[in-house]
Amino acid sequence: MKKKIAIIGCGGMGGGHAIAIGSGTGNAVYNADSSKELGTKIFDSSANTDISEKLELAGVYDSNPDRMKWAAERGFTLYESFDAVLKDASVDIVLVATPNHLHREMSIAAMRAGKHVLCEKPVMRSSRELEEVLAVSKETGCLFYPRQNRRWDRDFRIIKKIYDEELIGEVFRIESRVQGSRGIPGDWRKEKEYGGGMMLDWGVHLLDRLLFMISDPIETVNCRLSYILKEEVDDGFTMLITFAGGKSALVEVGTCNFVSLPLWYAAGTKGSAVIDNWRCEGKMVQLASWEDKDTTPIMAGAGLTKTMAPRDEKSLITQPLPDVVYDDNELYSNVVDVIEGKADQIVTGAHALRVMRLMEAAIRSSQSGETVRFEESKGR
Repeated sequence: MKKKIAIIGCGGMGGGHAIAIGSGTGNAVYNADSSKELGTKIFDSSANTDISEKLELAGVYDSNPDRMKWAAERGFTLYESFDAVLKDASVDIVLVATPNHLHREMSIAAMRAGKHVLCEKPVMRSSRELEEVLAVSKETGCLFYPRQNRRWDRDFRIIKKIYDEELIGEVFRIESRVQGSRGIPGDWRKEKEYGGGMMLDWGVHLLDRLLFMISDPIETVNCRLSYILKEEVDDGFTMLITFAGGKSALVEVGTCNFVSLPLWYAAGTKGSAVIDNWRCEGKMVQLASWEDKDTTPIMAGAGLTKTMAPRDEKSLITQPLPDVVYDDNELYSNVVDVIEGKADQIVTGAHALRVMRLMEAAIRSSQSGETVRFEESKGR
């Protein structure tokens, strides 16, 4: 039986959800109308679940009249208030897509009204807020589901396949970044009280994916937040994470980068891989043999080097990135399956709490100028 879902907040993300669920495609094209653009996707997957069989859009509510007009023009049912959503007994799930400072209050209210909650990222502004929300979820028996949707990005699925299957040997170093040149979005994301800043906006995605992929415990965190644009919240950061066992990760977010570095770089014991962009252009270079006895020194700047001389094609194999097949709509589908007791929760509250605590550790590292041990940094 379909579950009915109501969306609170119909801006960029909420509007995308309305299109995705209302059309039944799962395709969240912002500003698309109901008759055009819905077939437009960067990538497609034949494995996609038909979410029209699982979810039905009950309606939307936004405090902004312009967004309500937008929703009405696309034929969506409108609620007159958040309270009206909570009082609608037919609504099974509330999707919270409001500015970050409202997530806690609205998630708790929805669960106390007997509604399950799918909450946009970052689910809360702090681990303390998230602990309170998870306690209400346990108390009420209502599902609280963090929407960490970028686990389903194609670039991440490719790098995870390379990591899991050791296609370049055991990966010991990962670099994950997003860089742009448009600054912080000119809305509430510039305001600290609303939970703005790039650590909460993009850092939460990159760290969620990293901790989902690498299961090793984290030992240390060293981070520097940037305030290049002189706003009250960070406009980016550089973060180094070390894991027990020796793996390390460099995570970077920037909003003042006019030449962007690759989304992903992975170094393994038998090769390297790079993903340049969201079109997933890149390559894997695998080691054919460690033996390279005839290496000739090269001029490197003002001196010779043999150690850093490039390998020739005889000892390396260059291959395209591996293909991946996955379900773009798995997150939406999993929400329903968990409610019906048919599946385990993929993105858990416990995982979201660990990510939130890691972001707090990063902020503390930036404030103190010191490397911190992650387990010791949980105290608030």
